[in-house]
Amino acid sequence: MLDRLPVHIDPVSFAERGKQLLGKIKINEMPRLCEILLDNSGEIEINLSFDKEGRVPTIVGKIKANLTLECQSCAEQFVFPVDTHFKLGLVQSLEQADRLPSDCEPKMIENEKILLNELVEDELLLALPDFPKHPYDCFEGEVNGHVNDVVVDEPQQVKSNNPFSVLAKLKNTGE
Repeated sequence: MLDRLPVHIDPVSFAERGKQLLGKIKINEMPRLCEILLDNSGEIEINLSFDKEGRVPTIVGKIKANLTLECQSCAEQFVFPVDTHFKLGLVQSLEQADRLPSDCEPKMIENEKILLNELVEDELLLALPDFPKHPYDCFEGEVNGHVNDVVVDEPQQVKSNNPFSVLAKLKNTGE
């Protein structure tokens, strides 16, 4: 692993040389990701391989991290492990993106160089669930030997005023 990863990378040049980047990035160096997390400490392990498929430069990557999120069910924090794999085809137009193989996601590049942290941050944000929740039911049973103290009332029968109830009556009578 590299002691220090580059801030800016030239993915096309890296692909032509078949370069590989292995290393760690601090979570607190990713501002968009930090807005979502409850704890910004820790590191992200990256493994990026740059190559070419025909004329298309590609990035095959693997990212691992443990991110602290807020459960949307109980509002408690939990650690969400991320172990994501991706393959990006570097394109400069929508026409090029349409011609990419099905296993490749398009990455639009305008300049020669891109920020490594932004590339990794984008992939991490895509790997996060829309509604993060514990992997278990927060309101029932035991978790790690502790019984949850949260009591959930039984749902009460609520009579709703269904606007289609008139149609149901007509269906039964055949009118």
